[in-house]
Amino acid sequence: MHNVTVRYAGQADVEYVYQFVCLLEDMQFDRALFDKYYRLNIANPEYYYLLAADEEKPVGYLSCHGQLLLHHLNYVYEIQELYVDTSYRGKGIGRLLINHLKELLKDKDYDMLEVACGFKRPESHIFYEQVGFGRTHFKFTMRKAL
Repeated sequence: MHNVTVRYAGQADVEYVYQFVCLLEDMQFDRALFDKYYRLNIANPEYYYLLAADEEKPVGYLSCHGQLLLHHLNYVYEIQELYVDTSYRGKGIGRLLINHLKELLKDKDYDMLEVACGFKRPESHIFYEQVGFGRTHFKFTMRKAL
């Protein structure tokens, strides 16, 4: 790993984040709507948007949202997206992003840090277990009927 550092993603980073999320989900999102939601999300103090950069070039991204849940009587933070550029995978960038997030959360009063990961990403399942996450839940989803 070269000189990779982690920093907060800002307004000027929307293009990098957009590209990373499109690659993560293998689809193109409506750019105007993405920009609007990105601005709203980075303004939320309980949301963390982080970029890992090699020198100045972003090579990884993590977003995490916190919410106060009644069934925990505390905050629960959930990693929403984690993406590392394919040429940087296996070099500790994902672990660096998660460790940086944990450092940011260490003085917060919260109950749990969670991450959900689709069935189609078995290599990610292994990664999350290697960095300390356990398989403790099933996540069930339902799309809105049109």
